[in-house]
Amino acid sequence: MEIAFVLAIVAVLFVARAFKIVPQQHAWVIERLGRYDRSLPPGLHVLVPFVDRVAYKHSLKEIPLDVPSQVCITKDNTQLTVDGILYFQVTDAMRASYGSSNFIVAITQLAQTTLRSVIGRMELDKTFEERDAINASVVSALDEAALNWGVKVLRYEIKDLTPPAEILRSMQAQITAEREKRALIAASEGRRQEQINIATGEREAAIARSEGEKQADINKAQGEAAAITAVADATADAIRKIADAIQAPGGDQAVQLKVAEKAVDAYAQLAQKNNTMIVPGNMSEVGGLIGTAMALMKGGKP
Repeated sequence: MEIAFVLAIVAVLFVARAFKIVPQQHAWVIERLGRYDRSLPPGLHVLVPFVDRVAYKHSLKEIPLDVPSQVCITKDNTQLTVDGILYFQVTDAMRASYGSSNFIVAITQLAQTTLRSVIGRMELDKTFEERDAINASVVSALDEAALNWGVKVLRYEIKDLTPPAEILRSMQAQITAEREKRALIAASEGRRQEQINIATGEREAAIARSEGEKQADINKAQGEAAAITAVADATADAIRKIADAIQAPGGDQAVQLKVAEKAVDAYAQLAQKNNTMIVPGNMSEVGGLIGTAMALMKGGKP
């Protein structure tokens, strides 16, 4: 009974050591009698009990690695505390097992030294602007060295860049001054645009007024010209009619009668408008005019 129990235990141990199931996205390194034999991919595998053993187990997934913060010195001798995170993936289980005693520590240390070297070639202001360039430089240096460790460095991201408090205060003062400068420039540009708009409006208004005055003068001149033309046409028409009337029978007598009437009216007006009575030098002229007018009215001849 005891022998059967011992045999059962041995059988269980044998099966447990002989059959191994590797999960997906994992790789196990097998050593046979202390020497590397093979790497097991995902699935069921049979090992030789007490001869083969699983020496290392690696995950083939993308692994984030927090790189501890460190103080870096920039090109302009400014201290800068940098904190980042690294993403890598095991691509060769055998090299990851035997290429380095601890590839995670190796990657971390190399990331820190590379980061110090890259930032040491930049000025402080450039470190804030060139994050992508810093990340790319770190990834390039790490990826080349990590090939011997069976690791692929995918990317590196800077989480935080912290300068000293004095630098932060000076940067804040610089930003404040820059914003005030931009505000003053914007205000001056606004005033300049306002003056331009006012001048443009006044110029357009003056042009409009001058155009209106010009058009009014043109209209007035055209009206006066039309009036003069109308008066001239009426006068010419009247003269033609008078001329036609003179040429008609009895026209001469009508003209003489009209002239006599005008002369008598003129003398009458002179007598009414002046305190002194104006008497013609030759009274026979008045009488002659009156006689002529009376004779014409009676149908006689002068």
